[in-house]
Formats: sequence, structure tokens, C-alpha cells
Amino acid sequence: MVSLSRNLILAFLCVLLGFVCFSNAQLSDNFYGTSCRNLQTIVRNGMIQAVKREARLGASILRLFFHDCFVNGCDASILLDDTSTFTGEKNANPNRNSARGYEVIDTIKAQVESACPNVVSCADILALAARQGTVLLGGPSWAVPLGRRDARTASQSAANTQIPAPFSSLSTLLSMFSAKGLNARDMTALSGSHTIGQARCTTFRNRIYNDTNIDTQFAATRRATCPASGGDANLAPLDIQTPNRFDNDYYQNLVVRRGLLHSDQELFNGGSQDALVRSYSNNVASFRSDFAAAMVKMGNISPLTGTNGEIRTNCRAIN
Repeated sequence: MVSLSRNLILAFLCVLLGFVCFSNAQLSDNFYGTSCRNLQTIVRNGMIQAVKREARLGASILRLFFHDCFVNGCDASILLDDTSTFTGEKNANPNRNSARGYEVIDTIKAQVESACPNVVSCADILALAARQGTVLLGGPSWAVPLGRRDARTASQSAANTQIPAPFSSLSTLLSMFSAKGLNARDMTALSGSHTIGQARCTTFRNRIYNDTNIDTQFAATRRATCPASGGDANLAPLDIQTPNRFDNDYYQNLVVRRGLLHSDQELFNGGSQDALVRSYSNNVASFRSDFAAAMVKMGNISPLTGTNGEIRTNCRAIN
């Protein structure tokens, strides 16, 4: 009777806590310990080859994982191609002409399938690849709970509305992250992923021409390659100092008004996150620790487990 009562209480708490309880109960650090023992090595080697070929791919894969998890959970829905009868997320506004690295996941998946057929999900491969790409660029590591399964569906509309935009205000950012079970500290730490990677001119043009909380020399530098009209695809580093090294320069840039995106600078603009940004700018160890913890939380957003979803053989298509 005591055991039954305890189970009922746990079930009730799961309902109250939603995906957090469900995901933590279902995922396991050693999920493929016997079914695919070489998984971690295969993913690591695949990412080493990719980042050696192009360092930016480390940031690209991390961004893919973020955009995947924010749309119906970490279920690899972002990897599905459009067909004549299926609309995926790749052509949603936040992903079209900017999300990249799909071929890296394809290559790793093919190698995993060769070693362990029909065992490892694309969702778990993406989660592991995001961590490895971060580590290869000098970032922290973290334990990646595994056991996700792949979605048979996708939502372009959710991708258009639930992924934070580069022109978002601080209040919007806090609200959108909170909707995914991530608090203000998680949001500010995860935004530090912008210490690596690049952004298209179209995402920061309005900031460098119209925002007032921007260093004038920095704005002039960015305007040189991002004209007031045209050049939408021209790239600029999110961290002007070390775009291929995972460090805390992103926060140091915010303190001196050199955030590239409007949404970046919103974190240090007289609001609630100013003190944390300043702390991260002075203490890289604190940032790294909080980033790793937030990545685990983000990876736990609404995974498909058990008999839900499927294990895709091709990450681009439903079985």
C-alpha cells in the first residue's frame, strides 16, 4: 500500500512537472551501453573530421540541436526533408538559408547504422554531435542522457513561432525559454553559444543601422560588409574576437555594447540579466559550468521514448 501511494504521488508530480519528470525518468547516460558500444567513438570521430574540414560546423550542429529541441522537443524533426506530401521544419523562417550541417549528421548516421543497424536514433546522434562539436572548439563537456526516439512528424508553424528570433526583446526571450522549462539563468548561459559561429547580414542589419546601444566603431565595422540593402547572406562572426573558440568573449563583448544581434545585446541593456552577463564576462568557469547544466536541461525537453516515434534509418525521411 505504501509503495502504491508513493507511485501515485510520483505520477501526480510527473503531471505537474510535465516533460522534466518524464524525460529524466526515461533517458539514461548508458542507454546504448550494450546495443551500440562504439556509438560515442563514432560520433566523436565524425565530428572531428567535420570540424577539421570547417570549424564553423561545430557551431552549426549546436544550433541544429537547439532549433530541434525548441520545436516539440528533441526529436530530430528538424532533420526531415520536405516532400510532396510532407512539410518539415527546414524551410521555416529561423532555418531557411541558415540552418546547416545536415550532411554531417547524415555521415555519422550512416557510420552508426553500419555498426549498429536500427538501434540509435537521429535525435540521440544530434545530441551527442552537439556536445562533441562544442568540446572540439574548446567548450565544456557534459553527460548526454540517451534514449530519445525520432519523430514521424514535424511542425513548420511551431518552428516559426517557438524559436527565438534575433530581434527578440529580453522579455520575449525569457518567456520563450520559460515555455520550454528553462529559466533566466539557463537562457543567458545558453545564449553564450553565440561565442562561436556566424550570422547572416539580414539578422543583424537593423541593429547596426538603427540600435542606439551599440559601440559606434563596432557598428561601422559591421556595416562595411552588411549594406543597408542587399548582401543579406553576407556573414559576420557572432563573437568578433574568437569566432571559432568557445570562451566567454561573447559576454565581454556585450558589456562593451558589441553584441551582434539585437537579442544578444538585450541580455546587457539595463535589465534583469546584466549582473549575470557581467559575472560570466569575468568568470569563464562559472559560464562553462552553467552552460553544460543548461544543455542537459535543454536536451531533456519532451523526448520521445519507449515505443513512441521510431528509429529512422535515414535521418531525412520517416521510415
